Amino acid sequence: MSDNALQELITFLEHTSAEVKRIETEGETALAEGGQTAFQACLEKKAKLLAGLAENAWVLVERLPNDLADGVAGRLEQFSMSASTALRLGSVFFMTALLYPEDHKAGEPNDLDAYIEELRERAGS
Repeated sequence: MSDNALQELITFLEHTSAEVKRIETEGETALAEGGQTAFQACLEKKAKLLAGLAENAWVLVERLPNDLADGVAGRLEQFSMSASTALRLGSVFFMTALLYPEDHKAGEPNDLDAYIEELRERAGS
């Protein structure tokens, strides 16, 4: 395995997570200012980003060893499928809840950040 391949995947996921957080903050600001339509547009942007996660990470995942690649691909596909479902349903609630477990508390990592941490531990970084 190329430790570099795993590190590149982690970096890609960190950038994706940062973009998700930026979009969520933008949406929260829009909602606070009374912009329900702008809020929903931000949620759709977040869901589209996550819906493409597995496909956009595929080149990096392919470079991982098979035993790791299969698990990573499956996990990223779960993120993407949830987001695709939220988009298909057009559910603002579902889009808001993407990446957050039912019992999530403010300040705790979301599911993507928790997964990134798992990968960091695996990489030993």
